[in-house]
Amino acid sequence: MAKIDKSQYTKAEWRIIKEQRRQEKLQKSYTPLNEPVKSFQAEPAPKQCAFVLGNGTSRKGIEVNKLQQQGKVYGCNALYRTHEPDYLVAVDVKMVAEIAKSGYQHRHEVWTNPNRSFSKFHNLNFFHPAKGWSSGPTALWLASQHDYKTIFILGFDYKGIDDGKKFNNVYADTMNYKKSRDSATFFGNWLRQTKTVIKDHPHIQFKRVITADNYCPEELNRFDNFKTIRREDFEKIFNLK
Repeated sequence: MAKIDKSQYTKAEWRIIKEQRRQEKLQKSYTPLNEPVKSFQAEPAPKQCAFVLGNGTSRKGIEVNKLQQQGKVYGCNALYRTHEPDYLVAVDVKMVAEIAKSGYQHRHEVWTNPNRSFSKFHNLNFFHPAKGWSSGPTALWLASQHDYKTIFILGFDYKGIDDGKKFNNVYADTMNYKKSRDSATFFGNWLRQTKTVIKDHPHIQFKRVITADNYCPEELNRFDNFKTIRREDFEKIFNLK
């Protein structure tokens, strides 16, 4: 503060000026509890974790509501039939139509790609531009946009059942899904898209939850920000049993 010649003021005036300057000095030195002391803008603390659920059979029996007590849940396709994830992703036209006709999107957040077939449906959220990916990797990408420290991946089994021969999905034999006896779906695109998400987000730790018989692609193990964790260990961490 600039120095003031107090001889120019009466005693009463000087007392007032002195008190004002004291208050100004206190105000400048005061830092609110919710603001950083340093002059630069502090970055927000990262969210702790999220869970992305594919529909491979390795996640069967996982209680989604218990996961939601630990973080946000991102799910795919028919998961809405049995659970209510925080974000639901579906890209198959028939699957999106099923979801929209149920009215689920009026109560929950549903994401898909733009499509003329969906013009009659309301309250859907659209990716711009369209990802053009499968639902599982798209859900993983969506979660990665929300700045979590760790993302746990469940039900991304890639290979089929019975030594990779049979269709692997918890909703097999239901509407809009193949039969359990049908041949396995080719997983090359899913794996490539998963790799892209992990590669493009090195600041996020991705942890894939697997069972003893799950296929572990060597391509994923090359990333420093990717690890696998056995389902039993995952359940212990989050007290799911």
